[in-house]
Amino acid sequence: MAPGELPRKVASPTLTVLLCLGLCWGLWDQAQTGTLPKPSIWADPSPMVTKRSRVTIWCQASLQADNYYLYKDRLIVPLETLNTSRDSSNKAGFSITSMSSHNVGKYQCAYQIGEILSQPSDLLPLVMTGQHEAPSLSANPGPVVALGGNVSLSCSSSWPRGSFRLLKEREADVPQHLEWMFRRERGQGIFHVDPVNTSHAGTYRCYVSPQSYLDSWSHPSDPLHLQVTGIYEKPSLSARPGTSVKNMTLQCRSEIWFDTFYLSKEGSLAPPQVLHLQDRAIPYQVNFTLSPMTSDLEGTYQCYSSNSNSSYLLSQPSDPLELLISVSNSQDYTMENLIRLGISALILMVLGVLLFQARHRQGRPQDAAGTYT
Repeated sequence: MAPGELPRKVASPTLTVLLCLGLCWGLWDQAQTGTLPKPSIWADPSPMVTKRSRVTIWCQASLQADNYYLYKDRLIVPLETLNTSRDSSNKAGFSITSMSSHNVGKYQCAYQIGEILSQPSDLLPLVMTGQHEAPSLSANPGPVVALGGNVSLSCSSSWPRGSFRLLKEREADVPQHLEWMFRRERGQGIFHVDPVNTSHAGTYRCYVSPQSYLDSWSHPSDPLHLQVTGIYEKPSLSARPGTSVKNMTLQCRSEIWFDTFYLSKEGSLAPPQVLHLQDRAIPYQVNFTLSPMTSDLEGTYQCYSSNSNSSYLLSQPSDPLELLISVSNSQDYTMENLIRLGISALILMVLGVLLFQARHRQGRPQDAAGTYT
C-alpha cells in the first residue's frame, strides 16, 4: 500500500491490525476524518491483565463498518487480521491468548466505511499486573468520612522509584496517577479527596510500577472501603448490661428502617464492627457486644446505619457515647485474683503441715530405741 493511500474495501468485514509510526496517522490526516464518529474501545475482562492470562480488545462503531484497524504505540509490528464479531458487524475483537510484556502499551482503533476513515478512539492502556510486591493503602484520618469533608488515601511501597496508580472498583474511569514521593527509603503517593461526595464512596486498591517498567504493575494492595456519612438521619447509641460482668452491650437503634449498622471507636485504626438487622420489628436495632471488659475498651463510640444495597453510604453518626471501665469491675477482677492466691497459699500451707507431721512420726521410734537401757 502506497503512503497516503486508504485501504481498499474487501468483501467480508475484517479487523486489519496496523501498528504504525507516522503512516497511519498520516492516513487520518488525509482521509475525510471528522465525518465519522470515533469508535469505542475496551478490554475484556479488564485492561489490567495478569501474566499468561487471556484478554480481548474490542473496537465498536456506531455504524456497520467495512474494516477495523488497531494501533499500538505508533510502532510497526505485524499482527493477524480478524473478522468482526459473530453477533454484531459493528464490533470487532483482537484476542491476546497469553499476556506478556510484549502486549503492554496504549491501544487505539478506527474503522473504515467506503473511502472514509473514522477518527481514532480514545487511548486504552493495557498493563500487566502481579509483577511486583503489593503496596499498602490507608486513609487519613480514616476510611469513614463525613459528606463534604476531606480524606487522603496514601499508597506506600518499598520500591525506590516508580509511579502509583489508584483505582476504584467497578469504575470505568482512567486510573488516577501520581508520581512517587520519597520518604525514609519508602515511596509514598498521596491522593487527596476534598471535598468528599457520594461518588467517592467505594472500594479502592492501589498499584505501583517501577520507573523503568511503567506498564508492569504490582499485585494490588488490600482493598480499602471508603464510606461517606451524613446521608441519612442519625440513629441512637446506648449502653446496656451484658450477659455477664465481663461484657457490655452497645445498642444502636433507628426509627427508620435500615438493615445494616456500624459501630466505630474514635481513634481506632480497626475497621468498624458490622451487624445486620435480624428482627424487623420497630424500632430497628442491633446489639454490639464488647468483651472482655478491660481498659482497652475505654473510649468514645458512635454508630451508623445504612442499607446493604448502598453499604458505602451511611447515616449521620449517632451522638457520641463515652465508655469508661468502672473501678468496681477492676476491683472485682482484683478480688478474684486475691481469692485465688489465698486459696493456693492455704493449700500449700496444709500440704506443708501434713508433710512435717509425716516426717515427725517417722523419727519417734528411732529416738525411743536410742534412749532405752
